[in-house]
Amino acid sequence: MTATLAEPTPAATPVAVHTGPKQASAWRLYASELRWILRRPRTIVALVLMSLVPIALGIGVTVIGGSMPGRGPGMIMAAVGNGMVLPLAALTISMTMLLPLVATMSAADALAGEASHGTLRGLLIAPVSRVRLVAVKAAGVATVIVIAVSLISLLGMLTGVIIVGGTEVVSISGTTLPIGEAIGKIGLATGWAAFQMMALAAIALAVSALTEHPLVVLAATLGGLIVVQVLGAIPGMEWLQPYLLPNGWTAVADVLRDPMPWDGLLDSTAKAACYLVIGLSLTFLRMSTKDG
Repeated sequence: MTATLAEPTPAATPVAVHTGPKQASAWRLYASELRWILRRPRTIVALVLMSLVPIALGIGVTVIGGSMPGRGPGMIMAAVGNGMVLPLAALTISMTMLLPLVATMSAADALAGEASHGTLRGLLIAPVSRVRLVAVKAAGVATVIVIAVSLISLLGMLTGVIIVGGTEVVSISGTTLPIGEAIGKIGLATGWAAFQMMALAAIALAVSALTEHPLVVLAATLGGLIVVQVLGAIPGMEWLQPYLLPNGWTAVADVLRDPMPWDGLLDSTAKAACYLVIGLSLTFLRMSTKDG
């Protein structure tokens, strides 16, 4: 009887298991989003206009301010011969409409603009989670806001020192602050203003997630902002005014006081944080069910 030898079993070949498409890193998505944002002509035009605000204000303060002592808005007149106040005055003026326009325009382009061009559907079916997509879009909008506000502050300081003159800040309280403390106050006001605009942009982003028309976002957000500002000026609406976001924007003037009161700045920051959370939450909720 012949013994049958068992054939050797071939070694098992490892089989690659595909668990799904690999997701792109958050930094790569953010860099791609930022390149796309900064290439838009309207973004470039908006940033150029923001840069012109402190320059135009500095020229106006120098040419006209000296001949009109004690007349005009307080923050602007405080910049006469007091160059380091110029960036604060430029921020105050820009927050009335120009910075809200930039924030709203960026939020409108982020989602509604993509939907109108048909590219949002491709992003929604890409191997990227909805949470990450919204986070990247929000980060792109926040970056544009930070750039715009920083341009106003930096060019405001340069214009103030070169055109208006003065490297110290004379506070509203009448004290003179050294250059180091002045720069610190300007930095604080810059960060505060950027956060206020991010809160407004979060609301605009929520509206942007509901429509495919960027102009609807602009009309709804800026129109609502105007209505809110009108309500804030009506004496009989005192009960509503503490809840209105623009009602705290006048707190930027507290930066020029010595000692500086923190109540208005902290209250407006807490209010902006609430609007930011509400806006982003509504955006995440909508985008989690949106099919393009």
